[in-house]
Amino acid sequence: MQAMLPPGALPGDELRLQRIRRLEDEILACQRCPLAQTRTRAVPGEGNLNAVVMFVGEGPGFDEDRQGRPFVGRSGQFLTATLAQFGIERRAVYITNVVKCRPPQNRDPLPTELEACSGYLTRQIELINPRIIVTLGRFSMRRWFPEGAITQIHGRVRNIGRGRIALAMFHPAAALRNPTWQSAFVQDMAKLPALIERAERANAAAARGEALPAGAPHPGDADYVA
Repeated sequence: MQAMLPPGALPGDELRLQRIRRLEDEILACQRCPLAQTRTRAVPGEGNLNAVVMFVGEGPGFDEDRQGRPFVGRSGQFLTATLAQFGIERRAVYITNVVKCRPPQNRDPLPTELEACSGYLTRQIELINPRIIVTLGRFSMRRWFPEGAITQIHGRVRNIGRGRIALAMFHPAAALRNPTWQSAFVQDMAKLPALIERAERANAAAARGEALPAGAPHPGDADYVA
């Protein structure tokens, strides 16, 4: 599954979809690091072309490597179920990882592997243009929250510029291994509906050429409590 055109697609969306598909093809053929030699399939990402929310995980696991789709194993099922718990459909969001190929034995991605994939994630963010980026796990968290451990940072919401915010969360696989983290994962996800509502109001205001509504992130804002 790839990026999808949503119902009621806007002018220019077809061209943007073509650009995303070209990026996905580039990722599928990537040879930038040794993970290309051990993967079964690269996993570019999938979801709504006009997603307000982009989830960024760490890297594909066993099931993802076989299917070429992100978050389809047990942790993905938990993520999808938690989204549904708060009235959010998986097809409404976009999901990707900081590393597009599975590290052997699900080990942590190496700095060189993160660097090799960094540009792909940057381009995905530019093309999807989400208002909210949810980091899943410490490796995606460090891109926008570099200053602390995930046990201290999870649940924090930060303005990251260009009208976007980031919400730091545990990785669902880690949450499934630790009941305390699982509870925190659900509590942090509970912040998302209100953040989506703010983002949609900001999008509507921008479309009308109006100032951002109260509660929307502005350039220069520090962390704030959702």
